[in-house]
Amino acid sequence: MAPQRDTLTHQLRYAAAHPDRVLPHLRRLVRNLAVGLRHRDHVGFYREVMRHNVADDPDLAIGSASRRRWLALGEAQFEFLVANGLRQDHRMLEIGCGNLRGGWRFIEHLEAGNYTGVDISPDILIAAQRTLVEFDLQDKLPRLTPVRDLTLSWLPEDHFDVVHAHSVFSHCPLDVIEECLAHVGRVMAPEAFFDFTYNATDGQPHQVLREDYYYRPDQLIDLAGRYGFAAEQRHDWSGNAQSKLRLRRR
Repeated sequence: MAPQRDTLTHQLRYAAAHPDRVLPHLRRLVRNLAVGLRHRDHVGFYREVMRHNVADDPDLAIGSASRRRWLALGEAQFEFLVANGLRQDHRMLEIGCGNLRGGWRFIEHLEAGNYTGVDISPDILIAAQRTLVEFDLQDKLPRLTPVRDLTLSWLPEDHFDVVHAHSVFSHCPLDVIEECLAHVGRVMAPEAFFDFTYNATDGQPHQVLREDYYYRPDQLIDLAGRYGFAAEQRHDWSGNAQSKLRLRRR
């Protein structure tokens, strides 16, 4: 569980323990304030934040501190899903696919045409195309699509066997998460499951710099229940510090 990161006490202690991170944090603060003045809605805000981050480094833009870490976290996602139900013949939707940190392994594993990745950032999807070339996966015919929301209205009903969102809801306010939960069930096959990670806290839900959001597990479990999902906390996930829930349609 994450501490209450939005409190002044935590921030002062963190700054004292990590003085080298104070200046980068202040730069992010100033940048995000400026971006927030131009984009009141979260999707527009985060799309521009991602544009800046991708220009600096596509791997860092999705939270990987190094190429080695990018590969390791993608492998952890892949191995968890394969060990917990992902088959080659499954049709998979990845929400917030990024530059295919885990996605290239899913594409390689699945039958051709069975992977669909969506992201709000056109810039990160261009980086995803480079990943496809790097790993020689063009013949797998993945579908990579930019989106403006998470209503998924252009996708067919009862189509996907597996839906996956790694480190997406950790960057989303509750209304964006709720929009996704309100619509994702429509595109899921009856026996499908939806795995997502999030930043867990045992305190009050909070956010930092409009980029990082923290929720109590019961809060997301209750929200999923409102939209017809049974939620299971996956304590066997250990790929990163985030927590993981698995949802199934009731």
